[in-house]
Amino acid sequence: QVHLVESGGGLVQSGGSLRLSCTASVPIVSFNTMGWYRQAPGKQRELVATMTSGGSTNYADSVKGRFTISRDNVKNTIYLQMNSLKPEDTAVYYCNYRPWYSGSNRDDYWGQGTQVTVSS
Repeated sequence: QVHLVESGGGLVQSGGSLRLSCTASVPIVSFNTMGWYRQAPGKQRELVATMTSGGSTNYADSVKGRFTISRDNVKNTIYLQMNSLKPEDTAVYYCNYRPWYSGSNRDDYWGQGTQVTVSS
């Protein structure tokens, strides 16, 4: 069992920045992917950014050049640095962990979510 605890959400003006953190209850040395998804009201959950344990990253087109995913293995924590925020970035952001042995989302672990609200 993997527990994920997110923090760092809040209210920010358009053009501002926030940094989200997600701390895992297990070492984040070996995993399939870890990353961030978001869900806006009335919309489906969507990928924001993910990374593999080898360090490869993947970003949604809508956030490329503005968001950066990173990790600190010592703290078992991943981060999402969000710059140049837009009102359309408003959503609940969820941390995701996919175990190394899993090739599908049925084994995924999720955090409780943190609200990000960007005012215009």
